[in-house]
Amino acid sequence: MTSQPNFLLLTNDDGVNALGLCSLEEALRDDFDVQVVAPSQNWSGSSHALTLKQPLYTKTHTNGFISTTGTPVDSVHIGLTRLVKKKPSMVVSGINHGANMGDDVLYSGTIAAAMEGRFINDISLAFSLASFQPVNFDAAGRIANIIVKKALALSESEPMVLNVNIPDIPYADIRGIRVTRLGRRSCPDSVQTLTDPKGNTVYWIGPPGDVEDDSPGTDFHAVSNGFVSITPISVDKTANKAIVEMKERFDCHF
Repeated sequence: MTSQPNFLLLTNDDGVNALGLCSLEEALRDDFDVQVVAPSQNWSGSSHALTLKQPLYTKTHTNGFISTTGTPVDSVHIGLTRLVKKKPSMVVSGINHGANMGDDVLYSGTIAAAMEGRFINDISLAFSLASFQPVNFDAAGRIANIIVKKALALSESEPMVLNVNIPDIPYADIRGIRVTRLGRRSCPDSVQTLTDPKGNTVYWIGPPGDVEDDSPGTDFHAVSNGFVSITPISVDKTANKAIVEMKERFDCHF
């Protein structure tokens, strides 16, 4: 008897029509049962925003993709609780148009959408193509297929997101895969102060800071050297190493 393929919920933060999402779905649909639930527009930089003060609407497209008027996290949240008919094996987010390395993970809607899958399984995946103007989506899709299969085969894990950054180069030129830690950027100073036509001062947030730590073992180092970077990101944000000293200094009775 042939086993049923794993069911995957696919999403992104670039919008339901983004080439990266379409490439991800195309790369996975032959080997997995997939359903796309994604925002109707671009929500890059939205992090873990959840819409609480207005209703959300959905639309089912001719290709079977479902779009929502909410954020990436909204899309996964209502996808898991209302829109899909069975529990997915995994939430897979991407393929993002641009890198999500180092401090970028704090702002990324791609990673936050994957993080929202923490309720259903121990591992979710976030894929990004590391270029400001990415082109090698076919290669990234092939890499995504390989990594999804490897992640599903993991026997034991703690809840986490595997943050995957793929060099924007042809598949034949990719040197392999490296498990990495997050690098670090310097503090950005890219906010521009402008004046609108009515004389009001406005502020425009620019690009992230320069790379400050791209030493061996980091995601920045791996990608710049032609490797796919996989960084495990913990769902539990507790600073566990600080608890002992914090207890000594703060635990008391009133």
